[in-house]
Amino acid sequence: MAISDPLGDMITRIRNAQMRGKSKVSTPGSKLRQHVLDVLAKEGYIRGYSTVEFEGGKSELEIELKYFDGQPVIREIERISKPGRRVYSSVKNIPHVANGLGVSILSTPRGVMADHQARDENVGGEVLCRVF
Repeated sequence: MAISDPLGDMITRIRNAQMRGKSKVSTPGSKLRQHVLDVLAKEGYIRGYSTVEFEGGKSELEIELKYFDGQPVIREIERISKPGRRVYSSVKNIPHVANGLGVSILSTPRGVMADHQARDENVGGEVLCRVF
């Protein structure tokens, strides 16, 4: 079955795995998902991820989730820009998440990056998701 929103699918898999207390979760691989996971790892929301290659050119991303005192580090992860309603933001209007405690992940002309990095580089783009 084709997935209409691959990034939303990955976010839902992460949310569901954390509710069950899983240490790892896997999702089909894509470049956009990898770039979002790079930002999550750099910001300290996940331990990391690895790519598993299969025959026929298929790949899968295995995400290592992070917990602190038995609670997931990611309290809230939400898809903002969806296939039915794209959300774009100029550099002046990039949303702050929880007064700077959280992160918005943007897809900009210079790549996928966190909101603070987009402000530093003075670029706007599509607001993919927010994490707190």
